[in-house]
Amino acid sequence: MNFMFWKKAKVAPREEEPSLPTSEVGSRSTPENSISHIYNKMWVDPDLRQSILDIRRMDKADGRVKRIHGKTAREATKGGLILSMTKPDPKVLKVWSEFSKRVGLTAPDKLRSDARGLFMEGNLPFQWVINQQGRVVHGLRMPSETIVPLVGEHGRFDNPEKAYKQVEVYSGKTLAEFAVFQLTLGRIDPDNFDDQGCMGRPYLDASREVWQKLSMTEEDLVVRRRVRAPLRLSHILENASPEELDAYENKIYGEHGEITTDFFSNKKGAVTPVQGDANLDQIADVAYLLDTFFSGAPAPKGLFGYSEGLSRDILEDLKKDFFEEVDALQDTLAWVYEQGFILDLLLSGINPLDHDYTLSFAARRTETANQAADLGLKWQALGIPQDMIYRRLGKDPDKVRAMQKQQAKRGSPYPEGGNGLKPQQGHKPPRVSITPGNAPKGESATAITTRS
Repeated sequence: MNFMFWKKAKVAPREEEPSLPTSEVGSRSTPENSISHIYNKMWVDPDLRQSILDIRRMDKADGRVKRIHGKTAREATKGGLILSMTKPDPKVLKVWSEFSKRVGLTAPDKLRSDARGLFMEGNLPFQWVINQQGRVVHGLRMPSETIVPLVGEHGRFDNPEKAYKQVEVYSGKTLAEFAVFQLTLGRIDPDNFDDQGCMGRPYLDASREVWQKLSMTEEDLVVRRRVRAPLRLSHILENASPEELDAYENKIYGEHGEITTDFFSNKKGAVTPVQGDANLDQIADVAYLLDTFFSGAPAPKGLFGYSEGLSRDILEDLKKDFFEEVDALQDTLAWVYEQGFILDLLLSGINPLDHDYTLSFAARRTETANQAADLGLKWQALGIPQDMIYRRLGKDPDKVRAMQKQQAKRGSPYPEGGNGLKPQQGHKPPRVSITPGNAPKGESATAITTRS
C-alpha cells in the first residue's frame, strides 16, 4: 500500500502528528481477551475460523440451514437502501446517488450477499477502495476468518494506520494491512463492542452442537427404518444336522433369492414370522432436537416449512420476533454502508457533521405492508410531515416528489377541473378517521373519505 497516495488524499494523518490525549484509563478487554489479542496478532482466531467453517458446511449440507440464511438475508435487504435528510441538500444527495451506484449498493444481489455473509460469519469486513481521483469506487466484502484486528492488550488499536491485517491462513503470511478508514468491521453480538479486538459471532454459532446431534439422530433413524422395517422369518428345523441345515439354507436362497412365506420340510420344524418395526411414529427424540435447533434460529420452525400443529394466529405473533431480528440485522448493515458514505463525503469536501441524514433500509420488516399503510394514514391524520410518512412506508420522499411532478406534466388520469394538471381550487385532501379498538387484536380501524 502506497502511503504517499493516502497523504495526497488527505485522509491518513501525518506521521509527525501526535495522537490527542484523552481521559480514558483502564482496559477495555477482559483478562482472557487481553491474552487472546496478543496471540491473535500472530494468526487468525482459531475458534472463529472453525465456527465459520462449521456454519458453511451446515449451509451446504442442510436445506433448513440454507433456508434460514437465505430467507433472513432476503427479508433484510428487501426494498434497498434509502438516504433520509431533515433538510435535503442537493450536493449530499448527488454524492449518495453516485456513491451507491459505484459501490453497487443499488444491486439487490450485492445487498443479499453482504447480509448473508454477515449472518453466516458474524462479521462484515468491508474494504473501501479509493481511486487516484480520491473517490470511493468499490466496497468489497472480505472473508472474516482471515481478518485480524491489530489491537493491544487493552482492546485499542495500536496504530490507526494499521488497524487490521489479512492473513493467509495456511502460511501465516500477511496479505494486506488496512487503516481504520480503509476497512469497516460490522459485528453481530461481540463480547464487548468497545473492545476493538472482539470479533462477532455467527448467528447459528451456539446451535452447531445441536445440529450435529440432530443430523446424527436423523441418520440413525433412517438406518433403523431400513434394517427393522422388513418382515423377517425364523426357520426352525428340529434335530437337523449342520449339513442338513446348510443345505436347506442354500436351497432357499438359491431358488428364491430371498426369504418367502411358504416352505416344505420332511422333518419336524416351523417357520416363524418376526414382525418388523411397528413403531415408526416414535420420533420424539428427533422432534426434541428439531425444536431445540430452531429455538436458536431467528424465527420459529413454522416459518421454515414445519407448520404442522401451528395455528395461523400463533404464527402471526411469532413473525414479529423474526422481523425484530431482521431489523437488527438491517441496522448493522446500514451502519457499515454509512461509514463508506461518510468517507466519500469527506473526500468530496463535505463535512458529514453539517448535515442531518439517516441511511437505512427502505422496508422495515417489523410491520406488514397493510400495517405500515395503516400507520401512515394515522400519521397523516395527526399532521405528521409527509416526508416522514413516505420514509415510514419505505419510499424515498425525493423520488416520490420527482415522480409526482412527472406525472402532473403528463396529465392526471382523473382530472378534477381546468386542464387536468392541477386540482380545483379549494379541493380538500382525503379525510382520515380512526376508531381505536375496532379492528382485530385491538388495533385501530382506519377509514378514508375521498369525497367531501
